Amino acid sequence: MPVFDTIKGALPMTHKTIQDALEWRYATKKYDATKKISDADWTTLRNSLTLAPSSYGVQPWKFLVIENPDVRKQLKPVSWNQTQVTDASHYVVFLYKEKMDADFVQKFINRVAEVRSAPLEALDGYKNMLVENLVKAQEEKIRVWSQRQTYIAMGFLLQTAALLKIDATPMEGFDPVAYDKILGLEGSGWKTVATVALGYRHQEDALQNQKKVRFTEDDLIQYIK
Repeated sequence: MPVFDTIKGALPMTHKTIQDALEWRYATKKYDATKKISDADWTTLRNSLTLAPSSYGVQPWKFLVIENPDVRKQLKPVSWNQTQVTDASHYVVFLYKEKMDADFVQKFINRVAEVRSAPLEALDGYKNMLVENLVKAQEEKIRVWSQRQTYIAMGFLLQTAALLKIDATPMEGFDPVAYDKILGLEGSGWKTVATVALGYRHQEDALQNQKKVRFTEDDLIQYIK
C-alpha cells in the first residue's frame, strides 16, 4: 500500500520507494557539469528548505543559492578545491543566525499573524516567551542552537533530493570565515555553517559503485520497553 495514498494529489510512494532512495544516495564526489536540475525539480527542492521544521518555528537560517560561476570559482580554493563547488548544478550555502534579537522575533511574530490571520496582541504571550528563551539566552548557546536547527533543513533537502533521484553532497570541508568574506556576510549577523552541492553524478565517480557502510540496526537502535 502506498505510504501517502491518503494525501490528495500525492504521487504513490511505497516503503520500497523510500528504502531504494536511501540506498541509492551517497555523497557524490564528481558531478557531471553538463547536467542541470530542472525548474520543476528545483521548486520541490527549495520547498523542502522553506518547509523544514525548526524549534519554536522561528527558522534561524538562510540559504544562499550560488548561481554566479565567478563566485563559485572564488569559493572552490577555500573549499579544499573540491570540484563539487563548481561542477554541481546547484550549490547551496547554509547560513545560521549568529544572535537572536527582538527585531527578528517581531518579524517572525508578524509573519505568524499574517499567515494565520491572528491579531498581534493575541501573540504577545508567544512573543514574550521567544524573547525570554532566545533573545535573553547566552550568545554561545544560541549560536550552537541555530547551527543545529540549520542541519535539520539540510536533512530535509538531502532526503527530498534522494527521492527525486538527484545527487547531493553535504559539505563541511571549507573555510567558513573565508566564505563569509567572499559572500559579504561580515557584520550581517549571518554565518556559514555548511553547504550542499546538488546535481547528477558523473559516470567516472567511482564512489557510486561502492557499498554503503553502516553499523547494524542492533548497534544503532535500542528499544526501551
